[in-house]
Amino acid sequence: MGNDKFLSRCKQIVTDYANKHIDKTDSVQITEDDVYVVWSCKTLQNNKALLSTTLPDGMYYEITYNGDKQETYVDAYKKFENFVVK
Repeated sequence: MGNDKFLSRCKQIVTDYANKHIDKTDSVQITEDDVYVVWSCKTLQNNKALLSTTLPDGMYYEITYNGDKQETYVDAYKKFENFVVK
């Protein structure tokens, strides 16, 4: 899968996932314009991307495309804390 097609598919996956899991009482829906790519890589027939959204929910998403099996894997993570250790 080409990189542009992969990233477009990733944004669609994240948009659909986020809209499905948003608390109904928030009355919010996002579009693909609210999803951004933090990092992406293509190696041979495989792709991987890290994405997030403009929602203040602390979620980020790791999406991997296995070109051999033509399968896409999605990991959804919640950021619980960010701190510095010196």
